Amino acid sequence: MYSVHARIRRNVVSRLTDFQENRAVRGIVLEHRVERSDLALGGVWVRGTSVSTPAPLAAALTALIEERRADLPPELERRRKECRDVLRNGVYKPTGRGKPASEYLLRSAREGSFPRINGVVDATNLVSLKTLMPISLWDVDRAATRTFVFKLGAAGQSYVFNPAGHAMDLRDLVCGGTVKDGVWSPTVNPVKDGMTTKTNESTTEVAAAIYAPLPAIDDGTLDAACRKLLEWLRSCGSAAAEGACGVLLQGQSRTLAPPATAD
Repeated sequence: MYSVHARIRRNVVSRLTDFQENRAVRGIVLEHRVERSDLALGGVWVRGTSVSTPAPLAAALTALIEERRADLPPELERRRKECRDVLRNGVYKPTGRGKPASEYLLRSAREGSFPRINGVVDATNLVSLKTLMPISLWDVDRAATRTFVFKLGAAGQSYVFNPAGHAMDLRDLVCGGTVKDGVWSPTVNPVKDGMTTKTNESTTEVAAAIYAPLPAIDDGTLDAACRKLLEWLRSCGSAAAEGACGVLLQGQSRTLAPPATAD
């Protein structure tokens, strides 16, 4: 009898916690636990956005796609290579289909096949193509948690990344994931984000992570990229859209939330 009552109480507490966490709290918490001191993360959070594509965003993306048909300047070519290097961990090799997503976007721009998905994805792809750094984007509501931890995937971990049901092995790959009941589950990475938290037509709250190789960026580069992505993501929503951004180094945790206001 006691065990049944205890289980019921735990379930009730769990449901209340989930409700409070996902409905009352504004913002998210990011933790950088990747064992790479040369990798920084740029976090962005926006509530009140949508998947509509404003005209200025579409125009900016069209112009950048045309610009990227030319050879990269030396600093961006170096950054492209460094983005691969920070993914070389354990058994994971960033070659073939395992390259950073930013390289896929660059190739698509040059081949005339650049994807246009929706407003928030286009905004993310714009900043990724501009900076040549891969970016993960996820729907916060679909993630059903406000704590996201980044670390290397473990042996045996995988997730489906496209509607066809194709899965990728995540062992030793830098991943971001949700934490529920003490269990970390990967949902995004710099190569291909998972299906479970991808945006859809009902998306209104998103988060993003920019994967930045410190040897290939100057002071302020990552912060500027975060602010630009925040600006574009907010532009997809209403005038009331709110958001925050910030930079994390290895071992850091950061809350991204709008400034507190007096009642």
